[in-house]
Amino acid sequence: KELMKQVKKFGEDAKVAVRNIRRDENEDFKKQEKANEITEDELKSSLDSVQKKVDKAVKDIDAIIEEKNKEVMAV
Repeated sequence: KELMKQVKKFGEDAKVAVRNIRRDENEDFKKQEKANEITEDELKSSLDSVQKKVDKAVKDIDAIIEEKNKEVMAV
């Protein structure tokens, strides 16, 4: 059970790291839009793209957590 808790904690830490990267990227895109380096449509497209990548990463992390929990329970 302790190992399962550690796996979940590592998974949550990974999700937080992914969300922090999303926040940083979104801020960069918004700064570019304010500086007129990209258009509003490009901003929206970029934000959507980042969100899709974050969703996929979180889904992958959840799958890994589930797989590791099964491995731990098998032992």
